[in-house]
Amino acid sequence: EITSLLSLCGGQFSSQQEIRVNSPFWILTIPSEEMARGLMKRTVCAKSVFELWGHGRSAGELYASLRNYPVAEMLPYLQPDSTYKVHIHTFNKTLTQAQKIQKIDALEFLPFKGKVNLKKPQHVFWILEDYGMDPNNVPEDPFHLYFGRWIADGQRELIESYSVKKRHFIGNTSMDACLSFIMANHGRVKPNDVVYDPFVGTGGLLISSAHFGAYVCGTDIDYNTIHGLGKASRKNQKWRGPDENIRANLRQYGLEKYYLDALVSDSSRPIWRKGMLFDVIMTDPPYGIREATRRTGSQKETLKTAERSTDNHIFVSSNYHLSDIFFDLLKFAAEYLVMGGRLVYWLPVYRPEYTEEMVPRHPCLKLISNCEQMLSSHTSRRLITMEKVKEFKEQGPSSRFLEAECRPYRGHNSFREKYFSGVAKRIAKGERDNQK
Repeated sequence: EITSLLSLCGGQFSSQQEIRVNSPFWILTIPSEEMARGLMKRTVCAKSVFELWGHGRSAGELYASLRNYPVAEMLPYLQPDSTYKVHIHTFNKTLTQAQKIQKIDALEFLPFKGKVNLKKPQHVFWILEDYGMDPNNVPEDPFHLYFGRWIADGQRELIESYSVKKRHFIGNTSMDACLSFIMANHGRVKPNDVVYDPFVGTGGLLISSAHFGAYVCGTDIDYNTIHGLGKASRKNQKWRGPDENIRANLRQYGLEKYYLDALVSDSSRPIWRKGMLFDVIMTDPPYGIREATRRTGSQKETLKTAERSTDNHIFVSSNYHLSDIFFDLLKFAAEYLVMGGRLVYWLPVYRPEYTEEMVPRHPCLKLISNCEQMLSSHTSRRLITMEKVKEFKEQGPSSRFLEAECRPYRGHNSFREKYFSGVAKRIAKGERDNQK
């Protein structure tokens, strides 16, 4: 998420950060404080950002680093008419109050000239100490120490304010609010973008995109879900009410002006005109467990049924294999994304057999990130982010490359049955075990 937002807001990881990937504290190189605040207005993963004044592997190294920091950079925040406060945050260890006071007093060499104000200070400074990631093996001294000026906090309060528990219209598989915002940040959703979800369901992903100022739309093959009909998913409620729909959800958060529409449509047969339409395609495809994987048409469809009268608009539905879902999704994204647009989707996997080669590829799409969310000890799903880097051609070399690269995901029955069907069964078994 942070990498995507840095490419959107400006900045990069510091060269010193490469050797400390597992640390909860990251050093970034951001051109301005304004850009840093812009980053924190988007992220739900990062807690806070600080202007780094000094750091080291020991207290001595930290103090030496602070003495080398330019005094001219410090003085604007240490004036006699200013107020300040010093916080201490330790990761993986708890300090006593006496220990905290001792560490704060050790900074007396800094040219603080203002007054201490613990309630409403103008400037807040933090001492950050990293005691590693293993709670069963906490060292006596920290691995690394940092000191800096607080700039801004992240958007973690969005997780609670957009909680699915408080949402007006929900379904069996409504996306968690935190994951929705992470997906929007992976897709680099910006104001005035057009975001599309081909498996929109109850529209959870549309809400996070609309929050960032994008216009949103989606399609789904389930007529009842799109129109808010049928049985309710909420406890102690049998049927959905007349005002339970995607538009009502956006209205609940004051985002209705960003809602374009949601249509009943089969994602395997795109309804859109040719040409690039969407800035971001963001979706959570059904896995065939709690939500069915369906598409229009019979498996034994004949030419005669294909030419039937348009008066008969009730189509037969058939199974839509996961491998075909991902093949069609990548092909659709390659055709309908703007250049530089992003595709963000979830891929279910069986962990003991998973390799990165199993991630579907397309010659027009570049893999940007591949993140894991564990569901059980054996199953997980990967958040895949891809970016369009090449123009789509319906007939030509790219089509042949697509068939070659996606062969395991389309038409290869043994692989499909062994892997994707196995994944679905294992996830279903895990859900049954959890319910027990």
